[in-house]
Amino acid sequence: MKTLLWLDDYRNPFMDDWLVFSPIDIMDLKVIWVKGYDEFVDWIVNNGMPDGVAFDHDLADFKDGDERTGLTCVKWLCNYCLDNKVKFPLYSFQSANPTGRENMESYIKSYKKNCE
Repeated sequence: MKTLLWLDDYRNPFMDDWLVFSPIDIMDLKVIWVKGYDEFVDWIVNNGMPDGVAFDHDLADFKDGDERTGLTCVKWLCNYCLDNKVKFPLYSFQSANPTGRENMESYIKSYKKNCE
């Protein structure tokens, strides 16, 4: 069974066919729904790299006045992969924010081009 980490503060992956955005075939798939940066980081640190991640950008996640977005999670994940010498997982985006989506995708592509 493969694991998908679903990062979204709003969209429930188990409703309304949201899993069409999964980068992994949804047959025999374990979906873990995390809603913010801390849950995202904690899950990966405690469980290891998932097979795939579906990213939302706008997470309504703030700490000490700073907004933590899907891009914040992408940056952390790239550093985690570098530090732990693991491959970046399959990924997709279900964000309704086109600029946020583009920024996350550009960051991942740059990381993969330069670091993998």
